[in-house]
Amino acid sequence: MMGAVNGMRLLFECTYVFEHPEVNSGIQRVVRNMIAQLDKATEVECLPVMMQGGHLYQVNSLAPLKMKANSRAAWIVHLEHWRNRYWWWHSRVERLRPFSNSRNARRLLFWPCKALSLGIALPLRGLQWLNRHQPPAPQRAVALEHRAGDQLVLLDSSWHADFFPLAERLKQDGVGIISVVYDLIPLTHPQFCDDGLVKVFDRWFDWISRTADGFMAISQTISHEVQKEVERRLGEEASRRWHGHFHLGSELDLADERSKLDDRLQQLFKDPAAVYLAVSTIEPRKNHRYLLDTFEILWQQGSSARLCIIGKVGWKCEALISRIKKHPELGKRLFMFNGLNDRSLEYAYRNARALVFPSYVEGFGLPLVEAMQRGLPVMASDIPVFREVGNDFIAYFDLNDPASLTTLVTQFEDTGIFPAARPVSDWRWIDWHEASQQLIQGVLKGLHSQAHGSPQCA
Repeated sequence: MMGAVNGMRLLFECTYVFEHPEVNSGIQRVVRNMIAQLDKATEVECLPVMMQGGHLYQVNSLAPLKMKANSRAAWIVHLEHWRNRYWWWHSRVERLRPFSNSRNARRLLFWPCKALSLGIALPLRGLQWLNRHQPPAPQRAVALEHRAGDQLVLLDSSWHADFFPLAERLKQDGVGIISVVYDLIPLTHPQFCDDGLVKVFDRWFDWISRTADGFMAISQTISHEVQKEVERRLGEEASRRWHGHFHLGSELDLADERSKLDDRLQQLFKDPAAVYLAVSTIEPRKNHRYLLDTFEILWQQGSSARLCIIGKVGWKCEALISRIKKHPELGKRLFMFNGLNDRSLEYAYRNARALVFPSYVEGFGLPLVEAMQRGLPVMASDIPVFREVGNDFIAYFDLNDPASLTTLVTQFEDTGIFPAARPVSDWRWIDWHEASQQLIQGVLKGLHSQAHGSPQCA
C-alpha cells in the first residue's frame, strides 16, 4: 500500500469489531472482510484504525487475545455482556401485558429495573474509568498520529459509539470524515426496531449529517435514501456533501474446516426431501411469519418441502419463537438453528433446495449473494434493493400474498425448473477484494468531486 495519493491516507474505522471480536452478524462480517483486504490496496495508503479513550490507534489484529480470567479487561467484557442481556430481558418483559398496553405500567417497571441495573452499571463504569488510559495490547493496536489530509472512513457501526468528540477534534485538525451507511431502517421503518435504537440512530444520523463530508452506502437504493435524508435535515447545506455506493462480497470468512459441523444439521440433509433455507436474525423486519404462513399452506396441500430457519434470536419476536417451538411440524418439516458457525452455514447453503428471503426492507441482503454465489437459487420479496442486487436471477414474490411464494415453491418442486428469468448458474458476483476496491475508488471519486466543487451523486 505504498502508492499514496498526494500523501493522503484512508483510515478505516473498526472500533466495535475490535472491541467485540466474537460478534458475527452482518455488519461485523462486512467490517472484518473489508479490513482483511486493505493490504491489497495500491493506489492509496489504507490503515485500519480504532478509537478508544480519546485516542486513535492503528489496528494490527482484529483477532481477540486470550485474557486472564480475573483481569480488568475480562471483567469489563463480562459486565458489558451481563448489562446487554439484562436490558434485553427487560425489553422482552416490557412487551408482555400489562406493560405493552400501558405507558404508566412501563414506567413502574422501568425505575425498579433501572435501580437494579446499577449493580452492573456502577462496577462497569468504575472498571472503565480505571481502564480509561490503558492502551490496547500492542499485538492488536498501536497509537497512530493523524495528519491533515487523512480521511477517516467510519466503516463500523458507529451510532452507539463514544468517540464522537475525538472524531470532531480530528476534523478540526484537517481530517476528512466519510460515513459508510448500511441502511436507514430505524428512520424509515421504526416499527421494526426497539425504541431505544430509533432514538440513538436518529441522534447519530443528525450528528453524521453535520459532520461527514461524504457518504458511501452499500447499495444504490440506500444511497438515494441517504441523500434525501441529508437534504431533509440540512437543506441547502446538503449540497456540500458527496454520495456514492459500493456492493458487498460473499465469502464466509469464518468457515474453517477445523470447526465442528452441526450434527443435527447433517441429519436434516440426509433426508432427500427439499429444504428451503431462511438465513437471518429472527426479528420482525425479516418477516419469518410470512414464511410460516406460506409453508403451512404447502403442508396442508401435502408438500414434503421443509423449512429450515437459521439465525440468532433477535428482538420483538417472542410470539414468533413461541409459534415455532409449539408448531406440530417442528422437527419434521420445520427446523430452527440459532447458533450455527460459518462452516455449518456453508454446508446448509451447499445442500439446500433454495433460499427464501421475505424481508420487508434491507440495506443490501447479504444472505442473498452468499447463497447465489454458491449456486443456491433465491426466492425473495419484491423490494427495490433485491432488484438492484439480484436482477433477473431471483424469483420474486408478493409480500401481501403468501400464496405467491406457495406458487413458486410448488412450481419448482413439480417441474425442477427454478422460476426466475435467468439461471443461477450464470450468476457472477464480486468478492471481498473487489468490494474493498469499489469502496476505495468510490471514496477517491467523492473526494475528487468535492475538491473540484461538484459533489457526486450515486
